[in-house]
Amino acid sequence: MKIIMIAFMFFGCTNAALAQFGGLGQKFKQKAKEALDRQTDKTMDKVVGKGENKVDEKVNEAIDGTGKSEKKKSANAAKENASLNDEKVEAAVFSVNSKFDFIAGDKVVAVEDFSQDAIGDFPAKWNTNASGELVSLGFTGNKKWLQFSKNGIYYPEFIKELPENFTLTFDMAATNDMSNSQSGLRVFFPLATSRNLKFDQHFSYLANSGVDIHPSGDSGSSAAWVVSKEGEKLLENEIEMSWNKNQGNRISIWRQKSRLRVYVNQTKIWDLPRAFLPETTYSLLFATNLFEGNVYLADLKLAYGLPDTRNKLITEGKFSTNGILFDVNSDVIKAESAGVLKEIAAVLKDNPTVKVKIIGHTDTDGSADANLKLSKRRALAVKVSLSENYEVDASRMQSDGVGATKPVDNNQTTQGKANNRRVEFVKM
Repeated sequence: MKIIMIAFMFFGCTNAALAQFGGLGQKFKQKAKEALDRQTDKTMDKVVGKGENKVDEKVNEAIDGTGKSEKKKSANAAKENASLNDEKVEAAVFSVNSKFDFIAGDKVVAVEDFSQDAIGDFPAKWNTNASGELVSLGFTGNKKWLQFSKNGIYYPEFIKELPENFTLTFDMAATNDMSNSQSGLRVFFPLATSRNLKFDQHFSYLANSGVDIHPSGDSGSSAAWVVSKEGEKLLENEIEMSWNKNQGNRISIWRQKSRLRVYVNQTKIWDLPRAFLPETTYSLLFATNLFEGNVYLADLKLAYGLPDTRNKLITEGKFSTNGILFDVNSDVIKAESAGVLKEIAAVLKDNPTVKVKIIGHTDTDGSADANLKLSKRRALAVKVSLSENYEVDASRMQSDGVGATKPVDNNQTTQGKANNRRVEFVKM
């Protein structure tokens, strides 16, 4: 306390002295003020210490695995405290949407980020009866986007047949001059035996069920239709939707046998119980019919399987998901992860005696040390999010990371890397 009083007395006296030196010029006063600030900082540092730096050091020791055993124990405690107070802000960057129930399929079977193609080219693994090219959009960094032509049909040749349970996700962007009187980007589910590049350019929908995502400024609309195997239209409807202009919008499509659910960002816009016919094999294609504006696609991912979170975690003792997504080289959880987190939280709440260990995994891109640290931070972010956003008792969860040391797929392929980037929940 005496030191603090001396510091403030020093501060007051020196300011009084500065006031008497007005005639010596502004430059001298500024230097004197800087010297005073430095002296005051040193005095206050002696009193209160540099606690924030000490916490950072302990957190780093906890991640690095360095230091003696007692230091490690203290560092781990410091990291837990930091995570539940400071890092929780990063882990909970998205707003929780209780109606967003999308859960990605168990196994990623196709990923298209156009990494093998050059800007200006049409992607090598796609086919079309028109044209198109890969471009970069200023608001998305180095991500490559497929710009569709005004009129055309497109399909990824690496996707053949769609099973009765799958999830399809991709990012979509559009220019702000889209007309209300035209289509947007249409996602068709033709019969696998009839997928081709010759169907009616005016979209008579014959033998093709699907949805149309049609942005317009900050809003837009979506249309959906269902046809029978014989080409008879069974259902058609159109609804309004919200749209984030000048950025990518996440489109998520989920088929469960006959049921089709479609989401734009975290809003469900379609939930059709009879969209797919039983015992019928479907495929995938995209189409455009534009006279104004442009539409773009990026980061397409197809996953198979119906997640069974409850059975796998409670009965089998382990549940692994690649549906919890993060920003690149970051522990910030993406908003589209909310459905998976909500499902896991529900299972834990329904089984209040169950404790879990959350383990982060990465692919092999980057150094082993960086991947290990990243996997630990991501697992911790999941723990914090479940605690803060979904009210799961933090004492029931532990977190850890193993980097890229336990792959489940080939790290030489894009889809293999996607499967290896996962979060695992192990019953304790």
